[in-house]
Amino acid sequence: MRVDTWLWAVRLRKSRSISTAECRAGHVKVNGTRAKPATQVKPGDTVTYRDPDRERVIEVVGLVAKRVGAPEAVRCYLDHSPPPPTRVERAAVGMRDRGAGRPTKRERREIDRLRGRD
Repeated sequence: MRVDTWLWAVRLRKSRSISTAECRAGHVKVNGTRAKPATQVKPGDTVTYRDPDRERVIEVVGLVAKRVGAPEAVRCYLDHSPPPPTRVERAAVGMRDRGAGRPTKRERREIDRLRGRD
């Protein structure tokens, strides 16, 4: 089964076009290698992709032909992701004092590095 279709079918992505675009951009990895949208996945494979807040590590347990409901979708994968950052951790990264002005190019790069957007 294609990785873009699988991500959409088990409700990890909102639409298939979004999952296809993420694969094309190189944001999805299957077993540690960048995956094209047509990369085949099978039970036992590890799919890694980036959510807005964190890196997700998903193990494929089952394959489904069509998009399924949430209870069925959860049975098709195991989530090995680290816990999401707390609200305080998210707020602390890249915060500037009020009135400090725009960040310089150097400061912006440091903020991006802290946020994990290398």
